[in-house]
Order: sequence, then C-alpha cells, then structure tokens
Amino acid sequence: MFVTEAPESTTPFRSDVPFDPKILTVAERLEVAATKGKNITVIDGDTHVTTSWAELHETAKEFAAALQARGVSEGTHVAIMGPTTRDLLVTIQAVWLAGGVLVMLPLPMRMASVEGFIAQTRARIEFAKVSLVVLDPQLAAFLEPQEGDPAFVGYDDLRAAPTGLSAADWKPPTPDPDALALLQFTSGSTSEPKGVMITHRQLCANMDAAAERARFTLDDIVVSWLPLYHDMGLIGLCTIPMTTGTELVHAAPQDFLSKPARWLRWMHDFRGTITAGPNFAYALATRSLKRAEGLDLSRIRFLLSGAEPIDAPTYRGFLDAAAVFGLDPNAAFPAFGMAEVCIAATFPHPFTGLRTDVVEADALETDRRAVPAVLGGEVATRELARLGTPVRGMRMRIVDVDTGEELDERRVGELQLAGTSLTPGYYENPEATADLFDGDWLHTGDLAYVADGELVICGRIKDVIIVGGRNIYP
Repeated sequence: MFVTEAPESTTPFRSDVPFDPKILTVAERLEVAATKGKNITVIDGDTHVTTSWAELHETAKEFAAALQARGVSEGTHVAIMGPTTRDLLVTIQAVWLAGGVLVMLPLPMRMASVEGFIAQTRARIEFAKVSLVVLDPQLAAFLEPQEGDPAFVGYDDLRAAPTGLSAADWKPPTPDPDALALLQFTSGSTSEPKGVMITHRQLCANMDAAAERARFTLDDIVVSWLPLYHDMGLIGLCTIPMTTGTELVHAAPQDFLSKPARWLRWMHDFRGTITAGPNFAYALATRSLKRAEGLDLSRIRFLLSGAEPIDAPTYRGFLDAAAVFGLDPNAAFPAFGMAEVCIAATFPHPFTGLRTDVVEADALETDRRAVPAVLGGEVATRELARLGTPVRGMRMRIVDVDTGEELDERRVGELQLAGTSLTPGYYENPEATADLFDGDWLHTGDLAYVADGELVICGRIKDVIIVGGRNIYP
C-alpha cells in the first residue's frame, strides 16, 4: 500500500505564524486578528483606500448587528454578491460574526449571457436555502426581488446610521467548530456546480495548514485580485489574511484583466511578498513585463500558481521575464487544491521554486507509467509540474481507476485524499456525496502519480480521450 502523508515538521505551529490553532471558529479568529495592528487596502482602478483591520472589524460588527436584527443567527444561510469593495469585505466578516453560513455568489462574466446568469443565480439562491441576500447596489438592476424570494438588502441597509444599531448591539455567536461556516460552489467545469459544505473546524484546520507551509508571518503583505467567489481568492488570499491580521491589498478581477500590468505594479507599490494566480494570469503578466519599467519584485517570496492546470513553460516564462526585475525564481509555488478540501491539498516546501517531472509520453499514454526522460531527446516527452506533498493533516494515495488497487510511485491512477479538511459532503445532494467518497477517502476525479513523494497531476479523468489504446490528456 502506498499512502503519502504530510511530512513531519520540526517546528510545528512556530511562534511567528499569526494564527492560534486552538481557536476553531472564524468569528473568534476575526476578533483576535483585529488586534494585530495591520491594514487592509482596497484598490479601485488607479485609486486605493487603506484602513486598519480593526476599523473594518468595527464596521463589520455594526453590519452583523443589523443582520442579527433581520433574523440572521447560527446556521442562517446568507448570500453575498458584488464586486470587490470595502463593503463586500465588511459584509463577509459580518455574516460570520452574526453566526451565519456564507454563500458567495459568482458575478456575471459575459454581458451577453445576462438572462442565463440571472436564472443560475436564482437557482443557487433557492438551492442553498438562502434566507437573506446582500446585494451590491451596482447589481440591484440585475436581481430585482420577486415574489417568493428571500429578503434582498444593500450595504446601506446594514450601516449603523440608518439602522440605529452599533457595534455595541452585536451579539457574539456561540462557538461551534462543527457548524457550517461556508457553502462554496464547485467550479462546474465538468458537471453542474455543487454546494460544498465546509465547517469552521475544517476551514480553520486547512487555513492553518496552508499558512504554516507557506510560512505566513505578520511581516508579510498579501496582494490579490482574485475573485472572492472562488476558493483560492476567498480562502487563500482573503480569509487567511482576514483571520490572521496579515496586511492585505485587494483589487477586483476586472482591474487585473483590463490591464494585467497592474498586478506587478501593485506588488511593487505596496511591497508585496505573497500573491497568487491561475496559469492564464502568468501568461498575461509575462506579456506586460515586456513593456514594464521601474519594477522591483525582489520582495516577492511566495508566488502561487493554482486553480487550473499549470503549464510549466508558461510559468517558467514568467519567472524568467520577472527575474529581470529582481524576482527570485525560487518564489514559485505550484500547488494543488480543490473546494472539497477547503483550498489546500498539497503544497511544495517554500523557496524550492518550480520543479518539474519529465516523462516519456508513450509510457504515460499507453501504460499509465511515468518513466523519467530528458527534455529535447529523441523520445517524445511531457513536462509536468511537481505540486509538493500533503499539507498538515492531509493524506493522499493513487488508486487504479478500474480496480481501486492502491498503486506504487510513478503509476498513474486516480488521486484520492483524506484528512482533517475534507468536506462532509455536498449540500442537499446525498447521491453525489455518496459518490464522492471511498470510505474515508475522497475521489478527486484527477489522474495523477507520485514522484519522490510529490504529487504530479496528469489531467481530469473525464477529460481523457482514449484513441487507439492511448490515454490522451487534453
């Protein structure tokens, strides 16, 4: 039997990491984080507003009091939809402070599909049994309340002045680590989106494991433009800083997409040390670097790539282009995660950079074996990123897709995960939940193998095309 567990740490929960593993609910962590004296900066195009976590937290308690006055209590499902603003971040905190379950709704990405977006949003609100929807004023015209809808409110409806409520009226929720904290929808890239249930205990355990492996400290400055309705943006680069009190600089996705050069300019201007993005973002940023001037990227120590398949040449191209501006290529951090484990499943060890596994394409496609090879030789090869080892509390194994037999290193099969961060299942979907698990092990649906104890992903099982006995990985 071949099972890989998180390696033992010689300094578990070091004194310089800004979290307390004994605190197992998000609301309690927010209270502690507000005392750390660090700031949150929200960017809007070419302008920005900076405030302290303590000030934002005080406003969040006002919002939480207003939510509680509207019936939000432990277990109430509250949906939020809006672009990245200070009010959105306040409301995220407020839902947890009120004891509610957070449901983040995606934003419309293509204006040509507005009707489909509205229908899908209403379906998610109904499916998740949302009791209250907090809607950014910019989106009020898209989702006008209809008969049978839950209550719709805007940010102004939660402010202290119109409600007459203050932070003093807020009633702290009763801590319950095993209560739901978050209902996050899967991406739906290969099936209909499902509601992944995440408890406070699981969320805190995964955030702690990710922060520990990434070596978060209060000296770090996190810079993000990632959407807050996706796990990497919501948990990785927002909730971890929010619950540890780490400095955060947050922009909206459209600010990056409209001008990718802004991402690296933000890293320079705010002296960022931690950031992340999917593979396509690094491709866009590489192009912008060809015209960049006066950047200093030398403070970046953690440059995560995840959320979509990592193309090693694309990632390497960015690292090479950014090295001209002082980026240490060892800051590269290719990782693997999924909504069903909160966010982080495997992380490399910090400062090891992009490491890849080059294998014979023929053996991979015909025999499901990862045979080491050399780039540029006579044999056709594939270069795949090594994605590290399980984070604390997690285990992984590779099993044969047909027989369920556990496989040895360099044998390709389905990746399965087990550990402290696993979801209890999909909300209101017992059939999908039953299909998700093999005993204590969670089916990821990914074809993978292990090389020297590290995870290597080959592709999604559902995406593989079998042609003439070959497994073609698109």
